Amino acid sequence: MWLFLAFLAVPLIEIALFIQIGGAIGLWPTLGIVIITAIMGTWLVRTQGAMAMGQLRRSFSELDDPSEPLAHGAMILFAGALLLTPGFFTDAVGFALLMPPVRHAAFNYIRKRVHVQRFDMGPNGPQRHHDPRTGRNPDVIETEYHEVDPANRPSQGNSGWTTRH
Repeated sequence: MWLFLAFLAVPLIEIALFIQIGGAIGLWPTLGIVIITAIMGTWLVRTQGAMAMGQLRRSFSELDDPSEPLAHGAMILFAGALLLTPGFFTDAVGFALLMPPVRHAAFNYIRKRVHVQRFDMGPNGPQRHHDPRTGRNPDVIETEYHEVDPANRPSQGNSGWTTRH
């Protein structure tokens, strides 16, 4: 029902704003504003998106929780769709979503309402493939090794391996 109301309310708000603003400043300035906001929005989405991708890569490389950078990226993508949609209301919401404090507040609002039961990353995370008989991952080969000190390594000798050149 909320989605239906949004699809009904947003076009009505946009039409009302176009009539009001077009009546106040004229047709061509109104269309110019719509085109300029689309161009500015595209540029801002590209720069904010690049920064969000950098934060996401950093969270993956440091094995941090990637949920906030992913949420910021999704909100930037949504902001880009809103900014490319002609209209004043959608542009205002799109520009608001491009501001990091607004995205942070939206993420905190959503985080309070979503309960994550489990989140694992890294080597202690869940195993994907288990052999039901042994409980081990068949893609992993377990072995033992020992390191040979270079000072104690024989300089030349028969290793038992033959090579051809």
